Order: sequence, then C-alpha cells, then structure tokens
Amino acid sequence: MTGYEFVDHRLSKLDGFQVEIDPAHERADIILNRPPFNIVSMPQRDQLRLAFETLEHDQRVRVIVVRAIGEHFSSGGNIAGFMEATPETVSKLAWNIASPARCSKPVIVANRGYCFGVGFELSLACDFRIASDTAQFALPEQKLGQIPGSGGSARLQKMIGITRTKDIVMRSRRIPARQALEWGIITECVADKDLEAATDKLVDELRTFAPLAQRTAKKLLNDTEDSTLTIAIELEGHCYSRLRQSDDFKEGVEAFDAKRPPKFVGR
Repeated sequence: MTGYEFVDHRLSKLDGFQVEIDPAHERADIILNRPPFNIVSMPQRDQLRLAFETLEHDQRVRVIVVRAIGEHFSSGGNIAGFMEATPETVSKLAWNIASPARCSKPVIVANRGYCFGVGFELSLACDFRIASDTAQFALPEQKLGQIPGSGGSARLQKMIGITRTKDIVMRSRRIPARQALEWGIITECVADKDLEAATDKLVDELRTFAPLAQRTAKKLLNDTEDSTLTIAIELEGHCYSRLRQSDDFKEGVEAFDAKRPPKFVGR
C-alpha cells in the first residue's frame, strides 16, 4: 500500500504476516498473509505478541489494525503444530493471543470470510471488531476432541453469557456476521465491499480523541471487567482525577469553550 513503511528490523522476517506503518494516518497494520485461509502457525503466535509490543512503543502509531489478505481472515491454527509443540509452548498460547488486549493503543480487527479458532480468539482480544457480511465465526475445537486454548471461550462468556457460549463452543457452531452483531460479538457489520472503508473511518475517528484518555479508558474497562461495581466506580474516580491534571484535558476544555477542534498531544 502506498504511504506505508515497514516498522523495524525486529519485524522484518515474520511467519505468515507482515507489519506496515502509515505515519501520515498514525496507523499500523498487522496483516495476516498466508492465503487462502491464513492458517496461523505456532511461531506466528509469538511473533504476533512481539509485533504488538513493538508497536506499543512506536510514537508514530495511534491506532493498530489487524486484517488479512484474501477472502478469509483465518481458518484457525496449524493443527499439526499442536502435536509437535512442547507443553511449555502450548501454555503460552493464550498469553500471546491476548496481546491486542494488553496493548494500550486502540486495536481494530477487520474480519471477512472464515474467522475460526485462533483467528476468532485473536479477534476477540481486539477492542473493535468490524466484520464483512461474509464473515463466519466459530470455535471448532470440539471436532478435534479439544477445547479453545487461547482465551476464546472465556472472552465469549464475558461478552454473551454462558448459554450462547455453550451453544458456540460445545456444538462447534458457525455464527454468521449478522447474528454475531445481534449477540454483541462484533462492533459493526458492513457489506463486504465496504469493509476497508469502514475500518479507515473508525481509525480516523479514534485519532481525534486524546491518546492518554483513550489509553486510560481501555485499561480501566479491561481491569474492571471482573470487579464489583463498587471497585469499578472507585477506580473510575481515580482515573478521572488523574486525567483532570493532564494537558489534554485542559486543551479539550479550552477548545470546547473556543468552539475549535482540540489539538491533543498525549500527556
């Protein structure tokens, strides 16, 4: 894509995906590139973690997009790799795939076609899921005599409840995009031809907000997902108080009073 740059030498030799940066739009793209099904290898999982950790510290990047080449986001992992991997490697699967959630920057995933297994689990770890109307979501591990191992069933249960999660996990059901939207699994469902445009639009929208406030909101929401209401409100108050001292909040108030667009700097 024109206007994109590679990140740095640590991400120059990747297994099944690539990372590109568009400094003009403060955007980084993590692009699955093993068509037609973008099967995720074992080494690729650890490299995905490295990619998010690298982009975390890249000052050119405000928003990260995860997308794929071809008509399918990912049909899942390399099945043979599970039998070859050591127990230590397997024990890190969920940690690696949770990298989008740990990253302080907003992460958008663009899904089309198959979004199965680890492809679905990676998507669930992102903040915003925009799906083409061709997308299908599934955790098919029961057909292999297994269960999801990278956070899929746990994240789904938090999102949609135990009844619907059992329906997906225990029956290896495929959920079409429109149903995923109705159930609250995805953020937005668009026509296949509009997937890229919808993703670009959300990137541009997120860039208008204060970086520090966005990072704070993401961490607060993640950290309080399992907490009681009392603790969540207490932590929200502390975060609000901290942001009250920020330069961006001062700029936001001044811009509001002056009826002009704010110029946030992230501090």
